[in-house]
Amino acid sequence: MSDLDTIVVGAGVAGLTAARLLARAGRRVVVLEARDRVGGRVHTERVDGWVTDRGASWIHGINGSPTTAAAEAIGMRTKEYTVGGYQPDSRPIAYYGPDGQRMSDEEVQQFVDDLTVVDATIVEEIANAAADASYREVTEAALERQGWDESRTQRVREYVDHRPEEQYGVRTADLAAHGLDDDSIDGIEVVFPDGYDRLPAHLAQGLDIRLGHVVSQVHWSESGATVTTTNGDFTAGSVVVTVPVGVLQSDDFVIEPPLPEPIAGALGRLKMNAFEKLFLRFPSKFWDEEVYAVRQLGPEGVWWHSWYDLTEMHGTPTLLVFPAGPAAIETRDWPQERVVESVLAQLRRLYGDRVEQPEHVVMTTWQDDPFARGSYAYMTVGSTTADHDDLATPIGGGVLHLAGEATWTDDPATVAAALYSGHRAASNILHQEIPIEAAWTD
Repeated sequence: MSDLDTIVVGAGVAGLTAARLLARAGRRVVVLEARDRVGGRVHTERVDGWVTDRGASWIHGINGSPTTAAAEAIGMRTKEYTVGGYQPDSRPIAYYGPDGQRMSDEEVQQFVDDLTVVDATIVEEIANAAADASYREVTEAALERQGWDESRTQRVREYVDHRPEEQYGVRTADLAAHGLDDDSIDGIEVVFPDGYDRLPAHLAQGLDIRLGHVVSQVHWSESGATVTTTNGDFTAGSVVVTVPVGVLQSDDFVIEPPLPEPIAGALGRLKMNAFEKLFLRFPSKFWDEEVYAVRQLGPEGVWWHSWYDLTEMHGTPTLLVFPAGPAAIETRDWPQERVVESVLAQLRRLYGDRVEQPEHVVMTTWQDDPFARGSYAYMTVGSTTADHDDLATPIGGGVLHLAGEATWTDDPATVAAALYSGHRAASNILHQEIPIEAAWTD
């Protein structure tokens, strides 16, 4: 097929945003999607009346977010659920100590105060860190400055270690010192009781989308691009590639000629994470009342340390736990039943025989998804925040453009980043700034 202005590879939020804006500007656009659905890593499952967002779930801070504006315009129902960026006291939390007993209010306050002091010191250490410093190095330097005994230091170290695992699905030693610089939330956080997939479904309306078209090669030159798929070749004057970093780095997706600098260098310093979700729905609620999360400290919480209460959102007693970082890697080949039992064993430490077998389980496997190869990208040691935007540098005189959550510096790893990046790609192709709201308004 050759009567096209632009080919968009990937029908996730970034690709749909770019395609919709270009189509509204009168361009002939086709979207090539490997899956049998649109949405990419926005994926809602509906089974037996339960709605589960397997991929993106939250708007992390509604103030000034394009995702908020889009959701409001579309009429997507939201519910406030502020996680607080894995903060220790953003909402009521039931803390359990290494002995499995619930900590007193005084003990929790001391722990939170210690974390507050260390977090302030970490900011100072990051500001003075070497370009190739890891998050582990700056956190250890911050802990050393406190002069605490080993027990007190270890409690805080555990928490600091878990934060990049839950935020980026990566160990502190593998994350760049600046890897959490974007970890800020402006306003409350919300989830979508009816499913996040209403957003990509709306963006997809009226577009020429070819599902089941697995792209194997993008060949570009300054005169145009040809995209090879399992269903034939497509040729156009420009192409927007929105596949995740894990796919860009794989041998199954070839860009020819290879990406030039600074794009190639930026891509090489980013990596897809190991981050999964495990939803457990129970016959009754056996955990603490009036808390939004349960956390245990100590060596038993190396993998399973935090459970989030989604009962109010799901209408049935539900806990969400994140197999993330080392936990996701180590359990990757486990049968689902084994992972569930491992999680339940830790809950029994806290609640004993009150723990029931779940009635319904949903577990994601983004690491094994050939069209994602992880949940989202993170900055490896040696990376800088500029790598995100460098990845989106137009190539070949504006023929080839990369977009997606990993290509937006201010708020990567979010749906907002995908929206922004798709908008940027369309603006670059059209050689004019266009309002991002045009992607979701009629």
